Amino acid sequence: MWDTTIKDPVLFDEHDFCTALATADSPLIVFKDAIQNCNHYQIEEFEASKPIKELVHKRAWFIDQLLIQAWQQAIDSEALCLVAVGGYGRGELHPASDIDIMLLTAARITPTLKKQIEKFLTFLWDIGLEIGHSVRTVKGCARQARAEITVATNLMEARLLIGDSKLFESMRKATSPKKIWPTRKFFEAKCSEQLARHQKFDGTEHKLEPNIKEGPGGLRDIQMIGWVAKRHFGASKLRQLVDHEFLTKDEYNTLDAGRSFLWRVRFALHILTSRREDRLLFDHQRSVAGTFGYQSADNKAIEQFMKVYYQTVRELNRLNEMLLQHFQELIIYAHRKEKIKPLNARFQIRNDFIEARNKNIFKRYPFALLELFHLIQQNPKINGVRASTIRLVRESICLIDDDFRNDIRNKTLFIEIIKQPHRVGHELRRMHRYGVLCAYMPEFARIEGLMQFDLFHIYTVDEHILFVVQNMRLFGLPEYAEKFPHCQPVLKLIPKQELLYLAGIFHDIAKGRDGNHSDLGFEDALRFCRNHQLPEFDSKLVAWLVQNHLIMSKTAQRKDINDLQVINQFATTVGDVMHLNYLYLLTVADICATNPALWNNWKDELIAELYRKTLRALRRGLENPIDKTERIQEVKEEALALINKTSINNTVIEKIWEKLGDDYFIRYSPDEIAWQTQNIARTSIDKLPLIIVHERASRGGTGIFIYMHDYENIFSRTTMALDKLDLNIVDARIITSTNGYTLDSFIVLEKSGEMVKGRDRIKEIKEKISQQLASLDKAAKKVSRMKSKKLRNFPIPTRVTFTNDENNARTIMEVIATDRVGLLSQVGMAMEFCGVNLQGAKIATYGERVEDIFFITDRDNKMITDDIKLECLRNSITDSLDTD
Repeated sequence: MWDTTIKDPVLFDEHDFCTALATADSPLIVFKDAIQNCNHYQIEEFEASKPIKELVHKRAWFIDQLLIQAWQQAIDSEALCLVAVGGYGRGELHPASDIDIMLLTAARITPTLKKQIEKFLTFLWDIGLEIGHSVRTVKGCARQARAEITVATNLMEARLLIGDSKLFESMRKATSPKKIWPTRKFFEAKCSEQLARHQKFDGTEHKLEPNIKEGPGGLRDIQMIGWVAKRHFGASKLRQLVDHEFLTKDEYNTLDAGRSFLWRVRFALHILTSRREDRLLFDHQRSVAGTFGYQSADNKAIEQFMKVYYQTVRELNRLNEMLLQHFQELIIYAHRKEKIKPLNARFQIRNDFIEARNKNIFKRYPFALLELFHLIQQNPKINGVRASTIRLVRESICLIDDDFRNDIRNKTLFIEIIKQPHRVGHELRRMHRYGVLCAYMPEFARIEGLMQFDLFHIYTVDEHILFVVQNMRLFGLPEYAEKFPHCQPVLKLIPKQELLYLAGIFHDIAKGRDGNHSDLGFEDALRFCRNHQLPEFDSKLVAWLVQNHLIMSKTAQRKDINDLQVINQFATTVGDVMHLNYLYLLTVADICATNPALWNNWKDELIAELYRKTLRALRRGLENPIDKTERIQEVKEEALALINKTSINNTVIEKIWEKLGDDYFIRYSPDEIAWQTQNIARTSIDKLPLIIVHERASRGGTGIFIYMHDYENIFSRTTMALDKLDLNIVDARIITSTNGYTLDSFIVLEKSGEMVKGRDRIKEIKEKISQQLASLDKAAKKVSRMKSKKLRNFPIPTRVTFTNDENNARTIMEVIATDRVGLLSQVGMAMEFCGVNLQGAKIATYGERVEDIFFITDRDNKMITDDIKLECLRNSITDSLDTD
């Protein structure tokens, strides 16, 4: 119900307003001035920390007065009324909120009335209001509300501003639960709507750039509770749920405080951006944190503010779950015969939901706080936890203290939860939502809501960890075999999956502390495992995985895994096949949980390739490392077997291969060599350059191969073309033959992370590359586009470093910089200018941060020892990228 006491003569004085209208040349000026004065006044009140409820409701009241005044000037009809709907109908408006109104008519609109309505709406737009409107009859309201749940929900919030009250009441009656959307159907539809909405945000409230309105635990979840309460009880305010014994006073206070917090965040965002903005983007987090009193020169202020935000929305998410469960019991199961099935002396299943058998269960048997989740895992027919039991768990969290953690029963129960074949990730997430996980593991509590300030991670640390464990569970499910084709066979090889889960829980648990998080996590994991009486071998395996959880991804993405020495060194670090299997699964789960959008066919194949090569080395024996000559011979034989299936003469093949050198057969797989050799053999010199595209390359992604006479600037021009095509280059390999030809290979992906598809797209790629290669003698035009706002928030100074790779007679150059379009072509042009040859590149982008590795030589294909040349290269790259 609208609070009629919300009035503020400073915001709007009817007498003064009408006087100004009478003397003004144009009413537009008076209305615009009133809006501007309201904006300034509300900003002052907001900055003075006036209660946010007052600000939100006062703004709605102010808009009421404006609309009524505009209505009286434009509309001359008693058969029409002006109705506020949606959030505006509830009397809640933020500075840039849409103002949703409905013009309710008793009969068909006459031409005269139509002109009046058009004049009214045009005037509202002219004075700068963001109006969302509809014109409906009572029958039209009932018809559209019956067809669309969103319309029905909007009309539930309807509030009469001016006009025929009887007409308005007839509309309310026509759209009441007795006429359309009875409570049960309404509840089921809104629950489905909420589930779909949550899935858009990966089912988590812990994204680093959360949507404070639509995301889990956001304002929409609070509104959801209000809608159901209103539909079923006719409750106009959330606090009435206390009277209905659905909420305790403390829970209502938590819900109310959480809503006020989110309202204040939203109000700040609207003021800051001067538009309707519900996303707490990196752009705005520092400023919004400042309005809440968090100040610091570094990111501490943001971190402190966001931690409060995440704790707030997690609590709101829990209350939403609990209340919807209450409603389900009342609405769905009200007239069903109750089905009660005892589980043990402490728990039972009531209508498919688990509940404690009495209110004192957790006080008498504290271990039941863990047993609850274990029972859910063991009984797949349980649909959830009863609301009364969720409340009991929250009230009993204080029982989880040092004595609880040291109790052998609780230690055993926790490990049993981790050991279960089903719902491990699901129940860990529920334990976290109810507060049990943080209480049981103080280390986990320290990273709750902890942000990671980059564009690579999209979740807080605690949420990332839970997604890692969830991914590990998905590896074993048949429906995920296509997404994780290499993981399922490996998962079957590890003896104890619970050790993998424990490594996932601890791998980032020490983030945010001073020191190396992998080393600190090693100590935490070892202590936890020993404390939970795991065998010493298992404890050390978990701790080793935590300490080394980054090594496989770094090796694959930053080193040349075609280099036999790199493989032998990595195999030595891993030690045996069992450690490799566990590490591979942890690595894939970790990458996928960092940002699901970053996992693609290319990364899948890259990590799998390192796994296969290391497995081969381990099976061969660390004391008997792979020999380069032996490997080259094997590759040639395998490639030849593939080529022999075609009509190409062996003499032609040998003639091509003898000019390529040993390095070619180390850096390419047999199928790549066969594919390239066949195309070279079939192409005459006068048809060069040869440009071919392999839609699905064996290394993942789409392969592009170029064969032509060697020129200095082929790499920069090719990457320039690929940049213009909006393709991501993830790998590059350059081979120069002894007779002056270059073999350049690129693996590319679309911006979406998918492989290139379609004949037209492939044709476009060939044409763009051909155009660039046809003008190698002309000056290149730099590819440059405006950096995104996100990238401007994470400036990274360009850093170029060099190391010597004496075993391969080459220099390794690492470039760390902010990601931007055209980066590779600019690096390529710098190499041309400084007289440097490129052999290959490892392209790695971590959100906003580029960490690219280039394997380079001088013009004589030797390691670069000239410091002047290296300084030339460093300065050229730095100047080019930092002035972009």
